[in-house]
Amino acid sequence: QVQLVESGGGLVQTGGSLRLSCAASGRTFSRQAMGWFRQAPGKAREFVAAINLSGGMTGYADSVKGRFTISRDNAKNTMYLRMNSLKPEDTAVYYCAARPGTWNRSPGMYPDWGQGTQVTVSS
Repeated sequence: QVQLVESGGGLVQTGGSLRLSCAASGRTFSRQAMGWFRQAPGKAREFVAAINLSGGMTGYADSVKGRFTISRDNAKNTMYLRMNSLKPEDTAVYYCAARPGTWNRSPGMYPDWGQGTQVTVSS
Protein backbone atom coordinates (compact mmCIF):
# COMPACT_ATOMS: atom_id res chain seq x y z
CA GLN A 1 0.00 0.00 0.00
CA VAL A 2 1.06 3.56 -0.72
CA GLN A 3 0.18 6.38 1.67
CA LEU A 4 -0.47 9.68 -0.08
CA VAL A 5 -0.83 13.19 1.34
CA GLU A 6 -1.83 16.15 -0.82
CA SER A 7 -1.08 19.78 -0.04
CA GLY A 8 -1.06 23.15 -1.75
CA GLY A 9 -4.75 23.78 -2.30
CA GLY A 10 -6.42 27.06 -1.50
CA LEU A 11 -8.45 30.01 -2.74
CA VAL A 12 -7.27 31.81 -5.85
CA GLN A 13 -8.76 34.30 -8.29
CA THR A 14 -9.54 33.50 -11.90
CA GLY A 15 -6.34 33.48 -13.91
CA GLY A 16 -4.21 32.67 -10.89
CA SER A 17 -1.89 29.74 -10.24
CA LEU A 18 -1.39 27.04 -7.65
CA ARG A 19 0.98 24.12 -7.24
CA LEU A 20 -0.31 20.97 -5.61
CA SER A 21 2.03 18.41 -4.07
CA CYS A 22 1.48 14.75 -3.29
CA ALA A 23 3.91 13.17 -0.85
CA ALA A 24 4.12 9.38 -0.92
CA SER A 25 5.33 6.76 1.54
CA GLY A 26 5.10 3.00 1.77
CA ARG A 27 5.49 0.95 -1.39
CA THR A 28 8.31 2.09 -3.68
CA PHE A 29 7.22 5.38 -5.22
CA SER A 30 9.28 4.93 -8.36
CA ARG A 31 7.30 1.79 -9.21
CA GLN A 32 3.98 3.62 -9.11
CA ALA A 33 2.23 5.40 -11.91
CA MET A 34 0.58 8.48 -10.43
CA GLY A 35 -2.51 10.45 -11.24
CA TRP A 36 -4.41 13.57 -10.26
CA PHE A 37 -8.18 13.50 -10.14
CA ARG A 38 -10.77 16.02 -9.01
CA GLN A 39 -14.31 16.00 -7.76
CA ALA A 40 -16.67 18.95 -7.68
CA PRO A 41 -19.83 18.94 -5.52
CA GLY A 42 -22.52 16.75 -7.04
CA LYS A 43 -20.22 15.46 -9.77
CA ALA A 44 -18.29 12.27 -10.35
CA ARG A 45 -14.57 12.10 -9.75
CA GLU A 46 -12.78 12.91 -12.99
CA PHE A 47 -9.33 12.44 -14.45
CA VAL A 48 -7.06 15.48 -14.54
CA ALA A 49 -3.54 14.26 -15.34
CA ALA A 50 -1.26 11.27 -14.94
CA ILE A 51 2.41 10.43 -15.20
CA ASN A 52 4.36 7.23 -15.73
CA LEU A 53 7.02 5.69 -13.49
CA SER A 54 9.95 7.72 -14.75
CA GLY A 55 8.05 10.91 -15.49
CA GLY A 56 8.78 10.68 -19.18
CA MET A 57 5.19 10.16 -20.27
CA THR A 58 2.19 12.19 -19.21
CA GLY A 59 -1.49 12.49 -20.05
CA TYR A 60 -4.02 15.25 -19.49
CA ALA A 61 -7.73 15.81 -19.64
CA ASP A 62 -8.68 18.06 -22.54
CA SER A 63 -10.09 20.60 -20.09
CA VAL A 64 -6.69 21.24 -18.49
CA LYS A 65 -4.31 20.62 -21.39
CA GLY A 66 -1.98 23.58 -21.86
CA ARG A 67 -2.77 25.00 -18.41
CA PHE A 68 -1.76 22.23 -16.00
CA THR A 69 1.58 20.43 -15.78
CA ILE A 70 2.17 17.20 -13.91
CA SER A 71 5.63 16.20 -12.74
CA ARG A 72 7.32 13.95 -10.21
CA ASP A 73 10.55 13.79 -8.24
CA ASN A 74 11.28 10.15 -7.42
CA ALA A 75 14.18 11.15 -5.16
CA LYS A 76 11.71 13.07 -2.99
CA ASN A 77 8.81 10.62 -3.35
CA THR A 78 6.65 13.53 -4.46
CA MET A 79 4.38 14.35 -7.37
CA TYR A 80 3.27 17.84 -8.37
CA LEU A 81 0.53 19.53 -10.33
CA ARG A 82 1.24 23.03 -11.50
CA MET A 83 -2.03 24.77 -12.34
CA ASN A 84 -1.98 28.01 -14.33
CA SER A 85 -4.76 30.18 -15.78
CA LEU A 86 -7.22 28.77 -13.30
CA LYS A 87 -10.93 29.03 -14.00
CA PRO A 88 -13.96 28.81 -11.71
CA GLU A 89 -14.80 25.45 -13.28
CA ASP A 90 -11.51 24.10 -11.88
CA THR A 91 -12.99 24.39 -8.39
CA ALA A 92 -12.98 20.93 -6.80
CA VAL A 93 -11.31 18.67 -4.30
CA TYR A 94 -8.13 17.40 -5.92
CA TYR A 95 -6.90 13.90 -5.16
CA CYS A 96 -3.68 12.13 -5.97
CA ALA A 97 -3.67 8.42 -6.64
CA ALA A 98 -1.14 5.65 -7.23
CA ARG A 99 -1.14 2.37 -9.09
CA PRO A 100 1.55 -0.14 -10.04
CA GLY A 101 2.59 -0.19 -13.67
CA THR A 102 1.20 2.15 -16.32
CA TRP A 103 -1.00 5.17 -15.76
CA ASN A 104 -4.71 5.09 -16.48
CA ARG A 105 -7.52 7.63 -16.86
CA SER A 106 -10.04 5.62 -14.85
CA PRO A 107 -10.25 6.33 -11.09
CA GLY A 108 -11.28 2.73 -10.50
CA MET A 109 -7.88 1.53 -11.66
CA TYR A 110 -6.06 3.22 -8.76
CA PRO A 111 -5.99 1.34 -5.44
CA ASP A 112 -4.31 4.05 -3.36
CA TRP A 113 -5.64 7.56 -2.73
CA GLY A 114 -4.88 10.63 -0.71
CA GLN A 115 -7.41 12.52 1.38
CA GLY A 116 -7.74 15.39 -1.09
CA THR A 117 -7.04 19.12 -1.05
CA GLN A 118 -9.61 21.82 -1.84
CA VAL A 119 -9.01 24.20 -4.74
CA THR A 120 -11.42 27.11 -5.05
CA VAL A 121 -11.23 29.57 -7.93
CA SER A 122 -13.22 32.76 -7.48
CA SER A 123 -14.66 34.67 -10.43
